[in-house]
Amino acid sequence: MRIPLTKYGLPQVAIFPAILVAVMILYYLFARRFLALACGCATGVFLTVWLPQLILLAVLVWVFSFFRDPHRVVPSDPSLLLSPADGTVMAVETLESCPGFEGQVLRIEIFLSIFNVHINRVPCAVRIGEITYKPGKFLDARKPECSKVNEANEVEMFRLHEPKDRLLVRQISGAIARRIVCEAKPQQEYAAGAQFGMIKFGSCTEVYVPADASLKCTVNIGDNVKAGLTVLARYDHAAD
Repeated sequence: MRIPLTKYGLPQVAIFPAILVAVMILYYLFARRFLALACGCATGVFLTVWLPQLILLAVLVWVFSFFRDPHRVVPSDPSLLLSPADGTVMAVETLESCPGFEGQVLRIEIFLSIFNVHINRVPCAVRIGEITYKPGKFLDARKPECSKVNEANEVEMFRLHEPKDRLLVRQISGAIARRIVCEAKPQQEYAAGAQFGMIKFGSCTEVYVPADASLKCTVNIGDNVKAGLTVLARYDHAAD
């Protein structure tokens, strides 16, 4: 049976819940005996015993939710560029130049809140190129400058289908995210929508692709997208 939790969440998906459950049990045992008696009323019992327990329970549910790995059926059309992350589109722009690219480049930025699935997926069938880690700051991922100054992991990709463009997917840390996971290795090949890593606890993911005349962007700022499902762009004349 498939467990809908990502392997990238280990060891947090095991350690965090265990710690929370232990805290809940200890707090209940001690708080019921001492704090509730001090208040001497039903309201006091709720505030000192049950309210903290409910808060801890909510945190426990959120921990499991954050590391969830929902089953997804990825479109097989090679003309599609799929979203590499769940979240909200924060920027869609055409850059006149970008290091490592020739000509104009389409840049799409996706913000992931702490409630989104944080698994990253490749946008199409690709071969992995260079992987470059860049240390940096941990600004709020919603700030425009985070793309330039925050910790990031740049994953170079080359499409396996025509046009065999060079792509770049950037995993960017945020104010809460402090751990970028990337299991991809140079020269590995991935099918469209395959998982290659995640960013833990709030982050940003960017896609850079040559702004070819045949490439049509299909998302706008403010759109909600899902990794491996939502089409970011489409090639008019893609081929095997």
